[in-house]
Amino acid sequence: MNKKYNGFSLPWVLIIVVITSIISALTTGVIVYNNNKLSSKISYNDLSNNPELNQFLQVYANILSEYYEDIDKGELLEKAIAGMLNYLGDDYTTYLDDDSTNNLMEQLAGEYEGIGVSINNSDKSISKVYDDTPASKAGLQAGDIIIGFNDQDVTNMSASEIVSLIKSSSSSFTLKINRNGEIVNIPLQIAKIISPSIDYHMIDNTQVGYLYISAFSKTLETQVRKSLKELEAQKMTSLIIDLRDDTGGYLDAAQNVASIFLEKGKTIYSLNYKENITNYIDKTPEKKDYKIIVLLNNNSASASEILAAALKESYGATIVGETSFGKGKVQQTMELDSGSMVKYTSAYWLTPNGNCIDKIGIVPDYPISNEKITDEDGNVTEIIDKQLEKAINILKDTQ
Repeated sequence: MNKKYNGFSLPWVLIIVVITSIISALTTGVIVYNNNKLSSKISYNDLSNNPELNQFLQVYANILSEYYEDIDKGELLEKAIAGMLNYLGDDYTTYLDDDSTNNLMEQLAGEYEGIGVSINNSDKSISKVYDDTPASKAGLQAGDIIIGFNDQDVTNMSASEIVSLIKSSSSSFTLKINRNGEIVNIPLQIAKIISPSIDYHMIDNTQVGYLYISAFSKTLETQVRKSLKELEAQKMTSLIIDLRDDTGGYLDAAQNVASIFLEKGKTIYSLNYKENITNYIDKTPEKKDYKIIVLLNNNSASASEILAAALKESYGATIVGETSFGKGKVQQTMELDSGSMVKYTSAYWLTPNGNCIDKIGIVPDYPISNEKITDEDGNVTEIIDKQLEKAINILKDTQ
């Protein structure tokens, strides 16, 4: 999710109109104070003369006054918002309830309530188990497929729905998982987990630094600056930036991190909003000049693709690994007074060379997959990181 505020979306405008039509004149005063504008394109007067919107308000009013059962006004409006967003048919445009909003904010803040795993959206398998977490202590493994929560079958649920189930549990619970065909029940309990957005170290017996970015959080720029300072103090002459399994975060975080490396005036990315293209360039005086290799895999998405593309096309970095996910759309968010959130697509983003990677991804310069070692029963016992190995060898050859 890329968070960028450029004004209001039409769905949000509709809800504002609904609310302002039934509450005090104080809110109307606020709207007038904001130059009588609800968005950069649409005014309140425009909407008040819209017959379709007036019909919507009439239906809303009739339901409240004439429906035979009591109505929860807040839930009714939530369903109206969700319905408008679902109509758009965009996977990334959605309504997030209170729990989903809190989950997202916790993730991007670097602290959350959970068990310490990353779950793939496609097959609900566990892609990563983090150290010193309830999941690692209970024995969950990467590759485990979640099929049940307590006595509930979750095979038809989305990954986000499973996460909501886990995080809504106030006591111990059991995950039923499929581990290479064997069904295993794992007892767990959520806990508060601190999740730094980075990990870094020098590669042994080299001058190559390694920087892993797990999420584009609010504090990422500060964390990256600190890591680079320490790596450079250890005589680092080249850098591997690992963005594998990083599904994104704040757009500003990607822009700010890219600015650390790029030369002033270089393009970081562009936004295509209804064929109007705005370029975002590096305005900072700092830059780096060491060789950089970026590691990507099929789960690298969104903000991680923005950073990878900027480093490849405006810095000259080399990409190693697998073709990235291909999320070329930017979302904006709006937090509602109820604690929930609207997230909607506002634009396509383009690479510095003007390419749209949506549903295409970033193709690596050196395509390579990791090697899986299996036992006689076909169970994965070890994964050899051939991607990292290739990146190290490339950089060692340039020293």
